[in-house]
Amino acid sequence: MYYENFQTFTVDVKNAVAWVTFDFPPVNVQGQQMLADLNALAFRLENDRGVKVVVFQSANPDIWVCHYDTDLLKEMPTEAIARNEAKVLDLQAVCERVSKVPQATIAKLEGMARGGGHEFALACDMRFAARGKYKMMQMEVAMGILPCGGGASRMARQAGLGRALEICLSARDFDADEAAAYGTINKALDPDEIGPYVEKLANRIARWPAESINATKRMVYESIDQPIEEALKAEAYWLYQATSHTPAVKRFQWADDNGAQFSLDNQKNWEQLVLDVQDVN
Repeated sequence: MYYENFQTFTVDVKNAVAWVTFDFPPVNVQGQQMLADLNALAFRLENDRGVKVVVFQSANPDIWVCHYDTDLLKEMPTEAIARNEAKVLDLQAVCERVSKVPQATIAKLEGMARGGGHEFALACDMRFAARGKYKMMQMEVAMGILPCGGGASRMARQAGLGRALEICLSARDFDADEAAAYGTINKALDPDEIGPYVEKLANRIARWPAESINATKRMVYESIDQPIEEALKAEAYWLYQATSHTPAVKRFQWADDNGAQFSLDNQKNWEQLVLDVQDVN
């Protein structure tokens, strides 16, 4: 798959992991060029089962992705519209498209991510942030609008209503440890730990079948807004989407033939066993 000619980031694919490095001086501002690049990237990822994990990082040591381009925001209409006239915004559409790519997506946050940059991070499947370097903020309410890249909606799902409202309404910086405590990131790590941690996680996930990664993503996202009965049906549906495209049955047969499930040693060592079974295809 062709991952070149982007203007705001570079893409380096290694061992089924795409390392997307934002590099759009001076501050990785989130404007139309970046949204166009992300949209093009999502299109290519949607059609590529060779890439299983995507890591978004930054070449700028201080900023991951900046807020949405204020030059575009100043052109917003100043008259209210009817609810039935509201349409999905560009930033919302791009974030949603990236959130639905079949790969596992990871935001490796080693700098500031405010406004639209933070909203894009929330659209990724997982987020890890460096202590002392990461700061996130939703400043929109103080500017007279509201988070409009899916941020408020995703934060409510990640952190709960009260914390989402505190983040949005306070319009202040939150550091990595606060973000971890609030649930907007998976984990806060020291600056020298985040690189090895994310690389190890990405490479481990990239060992699994592409279709089981995709099916798990789709099921988890689908279940969020459903009653438990419907969520369980979604699990069953996506289970069979996975088994129809992966060697799962062969692997369970291998485990049965080798008495793997009855071995106490195996029960103590599943972390390695799931790596060994990748050879069964």
